[in-house]
Amino acid sequence: MTPNAELCQSLSQARAQTDSLFDMIDPAALYERPIPERHRLIFYLGHLEAFDWNLLGRALDMPAFHAGFDQLFSFGIDPDSTALPTDQPADWPAENEVRDYNARVRHTLHAALTQAPEELMHVAIEHRLMHAETFAYMLHHLPFEQKTPSAYSVAPSGPAPETHMVEIPAGPATLGRKHGDGFGWDNEFDQHQADVPAFAIARHKVTNGDYLEFVNAGAAAPHFWVRRDDRWCYRGMFADIPLPLDWPVYVTQEQAQAYARWKGKALPTEAQFHRAAYDVGQALGLRRPLRPPNVDFRSWDPEPVTASPPNRFGVSQLVGNGWEWTATRFEPFAGFQPFSFYPGYSANFFDGQHYVLKGGSPRTARCLLRPSFRNWFRPAYPYIYATFRLVEN
Repeated sequence: MTPNAELCQSLSQARAQTDSLFDMIDPAALYERPIPERHRLIFYLGHLEAFDWNLLGRALDMPAFHAGFDQLFSFGIDPDSTALPTDQPADWPAENEVRDYNARVRHTLHAALTQAPEELMHVAIEHRLMHAETFAYMLHHLPFEQKTPSAYSVAPSGPAPETHMVEIPAGPATLGRKHGDGFGWDNEFDQHQADVPAFAIARHKVTNGDYLEFVNAGAAAPHFWVRRDDRWCYRGMFADIPLPLDWPVYVTQEQAQAYARWKGKALPTEAQFHRAAYDVGQALGLRRPLRPPNVDFRSWDPEPVTASPPNRFGVSQLVGNGWEWTATRFEPFAGFQPFSFYPGYSANFFDGQHYVLKGGSPRTARCLLRPSFRNWFRPAYPYIYATFRLVEN
């Protein structure tokens, strides 16, 4: 199979992944806005195909057949709670019109995809897979009766494990990706090393049980917690679950920072995370793990922080079961060059108002688990599958 044939197959698999998410939704809910800072769900139905058309169709010199939809569905929203969207359901096209547009995009592109530039095919695939995760965040906040799972199960839970710190010796951390070493987004380049002084990092992510102590001391509860009668529950994808004390807590970066200060510790920098996770040989844990990490759409919700084996340093789940907030603002590496075909992908967010996350969540595609991949969000955004762990410097 040629490289582009393999990429066409990967795009088809990514489409199946996102199609399955829309199949879960009650059609009447397509015009809902589960996350106030985001577009209505109908936008995302059209956005994935419009992105592919605007990227690949133009590269292949194909004439537009619906310029209005190409524009309407071209860009999402950088979530900012100070400027919420005000559009109404009637402002959006009918579902059948959007689905007809999608079908025509796929049909028109189909015969020419093997001629598309390989880099753009990677962009289309990974963009769609990133949306397969971020769209799950939106579905997570739909009422349970408006979505139907194909199948799901909930991981068992138990008491939160004791917190142990693991010593990481001083040494280099390798960040970024080498040019010519496969696909990467513009913010992943260029590869470089950072000298990291010795530090200690928590063996496990901070758990719901750990964070409950903070809440009992007066802190606000995380967004994913809901009060049912006299007890806390975790807001699962398909049901409320009595708070699983040994699952990682999903929080904002601001909440993670506040907890770290309360404990007299800190969040890891991006370089410290790399030093602990990727510069110790077996850290990624994807080759022959004792138990696969909770990634690549394996589950809808987290599992216990003790469920995966530790890496060679003795640190668990640096990859999977929830993205991990860092203390590092999202900024360009030295020599950064924006994509000519997508100049705003990273550059628009180098504003000091976004923070780097590393690792991956239960809904993160396998191809996005490479060490150089960088995720980022605003520090107060509460809807993502984002966890954290503590360090001592």
